[in-house]
Amino acid sequence: MSEESTVPGTAELPAQVARAVELLLDRKAEDVVLLDLRDVSAATDFFIVATGRSDTHVSAIGDFVAEELRKEGVRAFGVEGMRSGRWVLLDYVDFVVHIFHPAAREFYQLERLWGDVPLQRLSPDGVD
Repeated sequence: MSEESTVPGTAELPAQVARAVELLLDRKAEDVVLLDLRDVSAATDFFIVATGRSDTHVSAIGDFVAEELRKEGVRAFGVEGMRSGRWVLLDYVDFVVHIFHPAAREFYQLERLWGDVPLQRLSPDGVD
């Protein structure tokens, strides 16, 4: 795993979090946001939330992120939703990756539930 993230704006993040963001963007995940939960949650430090264009795309992104991190020695503590493709959850304890189908993301609105925490919108060009 590289020491420095290739996604501008993620250099200050833990390496595994920055790597997960890179992998999401590599597979064309859309509307990638990072929620910093360190000051409000004992359960995890970060949520990474992204959207896929279809059930197949959501599952493919989730599979790619999990497999690439596994190759780098980072194993998910839990994986949910890979077959359905509506909402894939990859739990790495210190961070959790949520990949949604557009309709599911709109319905659950995780960003609004955690509206009081710092949020970064990320893209291949950097923080939006």
